[in-house]
Amino acid sequence: MSLPLPPPPPHIELAGSPREIGLEHGKQLAVQIRRQIQVYSAMFQRTSNLDWQAVRNISVAYQNTIRFLAPDIYDEMEGIAEGANLSILDIVALNARSEIALGLFSDGCTSLGWKLGGIGYGDVILAQNWDWTPRIQENLAMMSIDQPGHPKIYMIAEAGIVGKIGFNSASVGVCLNAIRAHPTDASKLPIHVALRLCLQSTSTQNAIERITSLGGVASSQHILIADRSGALAMELSPLGDAYIPPNERGYVVHTNHFIANKCGVTEPHWPGVGSHERLARINELMKQVEGEVGAGLADGDGEFRHTLRHEIFSDTFNSPASICCMENPVKPIETRSRTLFCIMMKFSSGAAPSAEVVWGNDLAGPVPEGHILQMPWV
Repeated sequence: MSLPLPPPPPHIELAGSPREIGLEHGKQLAVQIRRQIQVYSAMFQRTSNLDWQAVRNISVAYQNTIRFLAPDIYDEMEGIAEGANLSILDIVALNARSEIALGLFSDGCTSLGWKLGGIGYGDVILAQNWDWTPRIQENLAMMSIDQPGHPKIYMIAEAGIVGKIGFNSASVGVCLNAIRAHPTDASKLPIHVALRLCLQSTSTQNAIERITSLGGVASSQHILIADRSGALAMELSPLGDAYIPPNERGYVVHTNHFIANKCGVTEPHWPGVGSHERLARINELMKQVEGEVGAGLADGDGEFRHTLRHEIFSDTFNSPASICCMENPVKPIETRSRTLFCIMMKFSSGAAPSAEVVWGNDLAGPVPEGHILQMPWV
């Protein structure tokens, strides 16, 4: 039985200096940011036996790292804190939440990057289901960020967090798959800051060079990044990185475990998430979809997105740990996940980038009016 559909997210438009952007973010989403702190406080207590003050204490090390390596983003975080009337450590903790829990919880997701027509030519599709606790759905927002010297950003982000899933006006887009592994390294950048750096980049290569020049990331994560040339799987860890190019048919898929990264992180079994099963399943489904997606269908944007949504992203094989994730009632309520939205970005030569977002996890049938969202929005 389908769950009631959540209300669509707010749209907020941010512009100016880093501090101005942060200040407006904090003012407009102050209620949602405070709810985020409540959600993650309960999660940290459940998974790590840390109260929020202990989380803030751990955040000091990440605060120092962000201030040193990415001072403009730190200025934005200070603005968020001021706008929401919170401590800067509250905002740092939200942005470093994947690292502070030492891999004891993280969002799931299944992602796909595909250059239609193969390696050499065609539109690039970057898509994923984002799976996480439904308790934060009401705290998500669609944001645009316009700041001098960088492409304009369009993303879906958690309130209080500076980087997430989306794309920019230079046709660089990112998806995220969390990897549960040890160690973490607070001298490196939290993954949500790294995502923001990607979204400030002008190409995939520019993003890689930027993150590498700053010393890499603080926790094990996968970023599926794409520009008009195609997609690339970036398996990142504090011990070293690995990259997976598209296959000969132009696509690469990923879930929540390392495939190529052999840099020595400890990646224990993650029961109940079905990462290996989802990876096998999406590869199986892609073989079917490839046969259906000819040049005509690829040109028919709405029909193509419908095909991907109905034949891949709505798939419930191995439910509840399926591509379209359902809540597992056996798990504690603080750490249950389900698909919260499905995003499909499109990058084409000679055209502006765009995305379609289906809000909620009722992906198999007709989507009610108001739950298919566009980026950019009017």
